[in-house]
Amino acid sequence: MLQAIAYASVFVSDQDKALDFYTNVLGFEVRFENPTPDGPRFLTVGLPGQDFQLVLWPGTPGQAQPIKTHIPGAYTIDTDDFERAHQELTSRGVRFDTEVMEYPWGSLAIFQDPDGNRLQLRGLRKSTG
Repeated sequence: MLQAIAYASVFVSDQDKALDFYTNVLGFEVRFENPTPDGPRFLTVGLPGQDFQLVLWPGTPGQAQPIKTHIPGAYTIDTDDFERAHQELTSRGVRFDTEVMEYPWGSLAIFQDPDGNRLQLRGLRKSTG
């Protein structure tokens, strides 16, 4: 039966520009970079220690329906230290589209890659008990 989701595509206008953002700004690592016959290269990135990958594939990013005042991220990146990750990404030039949103379960902030793909930085609250 089904075991895992291996990868999802992120549509980008320029694979090199996207690769620079995902690796040098967000800290992903290159997993596969292979040419395809008569087309763009198959290019994937992933977070260290995690099997799941994003395919950086040429195309047009989709548009989501807004929720109240913001459009949700299509991709959610978890962190165990939300404040530190938010500050680090900001120092690397990431511009967040939202303020930090606090929920009973944790914190969330939305940003975009250079092509307008929306990503969410999420930190779950540690349960005390």
